[in-house]
Amino acid sequence: MKPFPWEPRPESCHDVVWRYSKNPVIGRYDTAVSNSIFNSAVVPFGDGYAGVFRCDNKAVQMNIYAGFSSDGINWKISDTPIEFEPGNTPMIRSDYKYDPRVTWIEDRWWITWCNGCDGPTIGIGYTFDFKRFYQCENAFLPFNRNGVLFPQKIGGRYAMMSRPSDNGHTPFGDIFISYSPDMKYWGEHRCLMKVAPFEDSAWQCTKVGAGSVPFLTDEGWLMFYHGVINTCRGYRYSMGAALLDKENPERVLYRSKPYLLAPAAPYELMGDVPDVVFPCASIQDGDRVAIYYGAADTCVGLAFGHISEIINHLKENHL
Repeated sequence: MKPFPWEPRPESCHDVVWRYSKNPVIGRYDTAVSNSIFNSAVVPFGDGYAGVFRCDNKAVQMNIYAGFSSDGINWKISDTPIEFEPGNTPMIRSDYKYDPRVTWIEDRWWITWCNGCDGPTIGIGYTFDFKRFYQCENAFLPFNRNGVLFPQKIGGRYAMMSRPSDNGHTPFGDIFISYSPDMKYWGEHRCLMKVAPFEDSAWQCTKVGAGSVPFLTDEGWLMFYHGVINTCRGYRYSMGAALLDKENPERVLYRSKPYLLAPAAPYELMGDVPDVVFPCASIQDGDRVAIYYGAADTCVGLAFGHISEIINHLKENHL
């Protein structure tokens, strides 16, 4: 049995989600070329784990890199970015790549990321072994970010969440869901979750974005997402959770009113972009969940929780 990255909740902690005591698990200089490593995706793979990592190099060029770990904590990330081959379309331009997510659907690992092609949009690719990668057609028109696939088809179609945006540091944003019959052509775009009113839940009043790939529980699809407030210090990114209906994930059953994790540790408060907790991946082992998140757009942190406790907390403290 492969080791599961885990640390019990400290006795002094009463929060539903708690940080790994040895954070960050991936530092900004953990490859030979990186200025920062953050907002990355991790999945179980073989006898250990694999991941696709956002590494901004020392020219601050944004790209994605493959990495492997035996325990989900200690990582070896490539010093060279992923080189894609044509997938379901001839190779298309990619001026930059960032903020990947990864999920297994049917027979391969699918990757989504923010792809630079006449502005930020959602790039799609796949791999079978994290060694050879294939790039597919972009999902949407610019401008869009935070493309997160569901790990199985919904009503016989692929489903993806995203956040339509603009070409800058978007001062707005709601989560939409879209569908595809073939992972190439996308449509039936529906608003899934809007920002919260300031007076009800201020930490998510400016924008919200899909975070980790949702996973199915007895109660519904559980997803960790980020919410943003614009403060006098600037944008502040925190983490919440949402529970979506099993059969119709357009229906939000519960979503966080108080955040689950917000910038508080030094590596979350200080970095290239301060005050950021940005969940991008979660892995499960029974009732345990490990959540990987970008910290201050600089490094990768790890947090833990019990799925049953998180769902109960959502039911008791929801919008």
